[in-house]
Amino acid sequence: MKRTFFILGLIIPAIIILFPQCKKKTDESYPYKLKFITENYKPLNYTENGTITGLGPELLREICKQLNIPFQVQSLPWDQGYAQVQQTDNAVLFSTILNSNRKELFKWAGPYASLDWMFYAASQNQISLNTLEDAKTIGKIGVLADYAITQYLVGEGFTNLVFCTDNIDAFDRLLKGEIDLFPADKFTAEAAMQTLNKSFFSITSELTIRTDMVYFAFNKNVPDYVVADFQSKIDQFKNDGTLLKLYQKFMVSSDVPGTLQVYTEQYPPLTFRDNFGEISGFGTDIVKEIMKRNHLFLDITLSSWSNGYELALNNPNFCLFTMDRTAIRDTLLQWVGPIGTNTSWFYTKSGSGISINSINDAKNLTSVGAVDSWFSEQYMLSLGFTNLVTDPDPKVLTQKLMSGQIDAFVCTDVTFPDILKSLGYNYTQVSPSFSLMASDYYIAFSKTTAAATVNQWQSTFQALKLDGTYGAIKQKWLP
Repeated sequence: MKRTFFILGLIIPAIIILFPQCKKKTDESYPYKLKFITENYKPLNYTENGTITGLGPELLREICKQLNIPFQVQSLPWDQGYAQVQQTDNAVLFSTILNSNRKELFKWAGPYASLDWMFYAASQNQISLNTLEDAKTIGKIGVLADYAITQYLVGEGFTNLVFCTDNIDAFDRLLKGEIDLFPADKFTAEAAMQTLNKSFFSITSELTIRTDMVYFAFNKNVPDYVVADFQSKIDQFKNDGTLLKLYQKFMVSSDVPGTLQVYTEQYPPLTFRDNFGEISGFGTDIVKEIMKRNHLFLDITLSSWSNGYELALNNPNFCLFTMDRTAIRDTLLQWVGPIGTNTSWFYTKSGSGISINSINDAKNLTSVGAVDSWFSEQYMLSLGFTNLVTDPDPKVLTQKLMSGQIDAFVCTDVTFPDILKSLGYNYTQVSPSFSLMASDYYIAFSKTTAAATVNQWQSTFQALKLDGTYGAIKQKWLP
């Protein structure tokens, strides 16, 4: 992923304190002067009847009211605002996506929104996309300069990108056939089509690319206590329903990011979305039981593994399950478990005549399939493999194995039978040729999640094991 995108700027004149390094005094005014900057990106930030509004500005207005900060906002084109906040000691940029490229450039408070990026096409333009690789073959993809999604696509090797002025320009060009695809989230896509006086049904989402989290981004020189004050208010508004009301008004949705984000992937039988649309599985039942016993009412989001893993590395208060704990990952995250063990195998197609008796044999194959960001890919890279064919979707690699496009595919014995079954294959059609590694899998938390939260989850998990609940869940899914 590559970047963050966003939105509005507020300038806040405040009373200057003699000792800005100290916490707030008894004076009614806030002890630090801030400058807020945003962009026009409806419904997150936009101007209506001469007034800046949207989810970001209205949330900021509530924060300013409680902290006694003057509410002033400057709206700039995104690239200008993005540059100015990095050069201005007291500046804040919103709404901004937190990603690996930007993480160390700013200080962060949030998240207060999440965005699912999708490729949109004109409904009259018949385009079929199954993977990100498919999109690389499309003629022209519109993007916006310095946006997080643009950074991501560039990093993924896209060379068919065409720069547009803003999202209104991009959707206008999409409808006119000047570009074939445009990456956007549903909220801004709907707003853009409304501005263009076009039906939202004039465009079609072809492929979900990734999910990003939206924050207030502070210049690195803003004191930590200021960022902490904003974070405290955001958490307060999540708990008392204020953010939910704003989210429903501007985003027309109730999917507000919680104080803890909980993500998983399609990885049956450990985690998956069932035929009723519910997220289920062995790991899911354990997580749901832990949350139930701690009176936590948190939604679980299903994501691609590579996207969820990146979010876990970059975002505070983030939970991702299930994850194999390896030497490479051990110090990057915090861990609850272990909840199970699996073995990763080099699988070959039965009857292929391919024999793997050692790691060197596997290295000498023409091609080995590996899922992006899975522990097996990371481990093979550390061993010096140069013949890996990667994809974020294990089903894509399974199809390549069965069609002979790759010689072997590395997957775990826990999930590969379910993947094969979902594609109409039988486990007898493959052979576990050589064991790469055995490892334990856990519930993982971002490094910056409070230790008390992680410890509480671990204590609850231990209680599940002692009272027999863990054994019953395991028997249900892994008899």
